[in-house]
Amino acid sequence: MATSCDALLQVARARSQGRVRGIYSVCSANRLVLEASMEEARADHSELLIESTSNQVNQFGGYTGIEPPGFVSYVHDIAARLDFPRDRVILGGDHLGPHPWQREPAAVAMDKARELIRQYVLAGYSKIHLDTSMRLGGDAGDAGSPLSDVTITERAADLAEVAERAHRERPSGAQAPLYVIGTDVPPPGGEREAEHGIWTTRPQDAERTIELTRAAFGRLGLGSAFERVIAVVVQPGVEFGDANVFEYARPRAATLKELIERHDDLVYEAHSTDYQTPDALSEMVEDHFAILKVGPWLTFAFREAVFALAEIEREWLGGQASATLSGIREVMERVMLERPAYWHGYYHGDELQLGFARRFSYSDRIRYYWPQPQAEAALKRLIANLSERPAPLSLISQYLPVQYNAVRRGQLSPSPENLIRHKILEVLEPYARACRMKG
Repeated sequence: MATSCDALLQVARARSQGRVRGIYSVCSANRLVLEASMEEARADHSELLIESTSNQVNQFGGYTGIEPPGFVSYVHDIAARLDFPRDRVILGGDHLGPHPWQREPAAVAMDKARELIRQYVLAGYSKIHLDTSMRLGGDAGDAGSPLSDVTITERAADLAEVAERAHRERPSGAQAPLYVIGTDVPPPGGEREAEHGIWTTRPQDAERTIELTRAAFGRLGLGSAFERVIAVVVQPGVEFGDANVFEYARPRAATLKELIERHDDLVYEAHSTDYQTPDALSEMVEDHFAILKVGPWLTFAFREAVFALAEIEREWLGGQASATLSGIREVMERVMLERPAYWHGYYHGDELQLGFARRFSYSDRIRYYWPQPQAEAALKRLIANLSERPAPLSLISQYLPVQYNAVRRGQLSPSPENLIRHKILEVLEPYARACRMKG
């Protein structure tokens, strides 16, 4: 019987069959982002890959406060409400390993990583990215030097063994995990200091990752599990920082393309592809970077739409005594200042520069704050205000011109949530085209 994971296997096999095929991975827990993603996948008659990271969702709740079974239920509830087929949703775990606990002793961090993997697999995640690239407390060597690739691959195999055992606890017929190995070595989410330049993985390093992982799996009797490794994470030379984007340059990745063509049924997974041009995304898929991760760009578009609606609200309702404005921009600034952990240390400069980055940085650290109760209440107020008292189209034209044109063409009803989702679709559509999901 066909499963949603067959789409991932087809992506991995398409290259060796001379076909161009990719899939994009939506890395977000934002409700409106997920709704827009399901809308795009429905229109394209395609599967939808949704992923959560070890920082975002783990056995302690992560920064979303959601554990792996809860995230699965959350996604499935959205799908049910939108009548999107559950069997077209693929759930993946990104950067699964000891990353959230890397300052703890290695034995403790790895025990927590094992439990993390176990819970992800038992919850029904079927795509597992094994990432053990980070140094842990007590690891040998200089703290600033890379961890031994032998240690990295041995730890990855250790976690794969846990995943295989967890799979055997699942109901008969459950899809066996598909694995992604390797890392591009940024912190999850694309927060590298981009102004210092970008690098590209050397093909010999990618080859060594593949062969060392194969050997580590073999030593644990996991040969059949290694056959389910579908992708390798490398750095193709794309990244973004607060104010700049490193564009994909095909010549820099040419040797990586040649390398993966020697490995049947393997493709690359590219992280931090946010803000790339449509042409660059298409070139990446053609060059076998067939799994494209996108996350901050989606919530960046969400923030753009919300801020635009806040301006529409101010212009339309600001002078009405009976209206209580959401003040959402001020609320977000207050919440970020009260809880600086998610942006302090990532943004730099004087107070004016920090304030600008909190609102408009490509890194989009504001995405960590939308789940805060004050933020949720302000967004609810904004949506209610503009639902109860719809703004004139002339204001939508001023602040959301693409959505205005869709409304005028009869393609979009101008409710606040529809306008937000449509803004997110502006990001998703180039990914769908690059992956050959739509014409």
